[in-house]
Amino acid sequence: MLAQILFVLLLLVAGYFAWKRYRFVRRNIELGKPFRPEGKKSDRWKMMVRVGLGQGKMFTRPLAAIMHFFIYAGFIIINIEVLEIVIDGVLGTHRVFAFMGGFYDFLIGSFEILAVLVLVACVVFLARRNMLKLKRFWMKEMTSWPRTDANLILIIEILLMTAFLTMNACDYELQQLEVVHYPKAGSFPVSSHFNFQFSIVNYQLLERICWWFHIIGILAFTVYLSYSKHLHIILAFFNTYYSKLKPAGEFNNLESVTREVKLMLDPSASVPPTDGTPQRFGAKDVFDLNWVQLLGAYSCTECGRCTSECPANQTGKLLSPRKIMMDTRDRLEEVGKKMDVNSGKWEDDGKSLLRDYISEEELWACTTCNACTEACPININPLDIIIDLRRYLIMEESKSPESITAMFNNIENNGAPWAMSAADRANWKN
Repeated sequence: MLAQILFVLLLLVAGYFAWKRYRFVRRNIELGKPFRPEGKKSDRWKMMVRVGLGQGKMFTRPLAAIMHFFIYAGFIIINIEVLEIVIDGVLGTHRVFAFMGGFYDFLIGSFEILAVLVLVACVVFLARRNMLKLKRFWMKEMTSWPRTDANLILIIEILLMTAFLTMNACDYELQQLEVVHYPKAGSFPVSSHFNFQFSIVNYQLLERICWWFHIIGILAFTVYLSYSKHLHIILAFFNTYYSKLKPAGEFNNLESVTREVKLMLDPSASVPPTDGTPQRFGAKDVFDLNWVQLLGAYSCTECGRCTSECPANQTGKLLSPRKIMMDTRDRLEEVGKKMDVNSGKWEDDGKSLLRDYISEEELWACTTCNACTEACPININPLDIIIDLRRYLIMEESKSPESITAMFNNIENNGAPWAMSAADRANWKN
């Protein structure tokens, strides 16, 4: 009973801290402006199944995709084993799902094979990050914390899979020795070959140590997940569901601007009324972005595929689409913590996403080619945030690079981007 009470207390403590953190993240995302999803729900579900669940965009880089699939499949399927451990911990039973017979043998055997594949994948990923030092994992926005975060997750997964296999190895030996409380159940294609040659007492001790380490590790991981880039394990499904369905390069029009244009063209036009509250053009801070853009910031995997495909970044420009998403998330975290200090109310801290986190130089380096969005495995759209920040600079502050300012002046004066009068249009072809 003491072990059961301790286990339930651990569940409650982990559940409380996880609930508290996930509520914080949700509140932060909801600080964004309203968003109206486009297209049919059926098309959105198809997008989520293909890109989120099916990992469709991962396979543009096959080796990484295969390794990632092992970890992804392991995470989903081994949760069945975690469910059994939780039930056993609460009820004081052992292998409560053993009544499934042959199907249970198949499950445990599959878990073990998956555990080995996860171990291999994690070792490969650790080597890629720390020995091969792929460029996209060592760019300047990948400071010590993002690199440590990625390594921690991989190391934790290695430890958890090792504990799982060791626990099964001891369990298998205790089953063969017909020890009470260890009924013969399960198939052990990997751990049955460990052959530790321990005494019964040592087998029992090691099995219990690994059992507790495995479940405590999973509970701790559940809490840590919400602080880590690996939150995409959960949010990727929502992000792909709400991702763009219309042509990727198509920009949205500002409703306030569209309304004014319609009234200029036809003063009697029927347009939705406004509440009279002044609206900001574009975005200066996270409050000016919509909640799907903020969801994308929390969903970012920091894989760097967007930045590695960015032509501006490849030519040495300051822009990194990954940094745009990381900066948005960092600012959102800062805002959320300050709101918590002020009992949920926001007091202007004199800072903003624009300039304090993302510089004008970064924004104007973007060519709007959309390569970043195309490269993202879960359809995050850094370009939307870049465009909204640009809109603020131009429409609120009248700030733009000289080349763009000249183009605006030409359009205003000549009705075209070029410094030629309308009367000379017939000569443009020459």
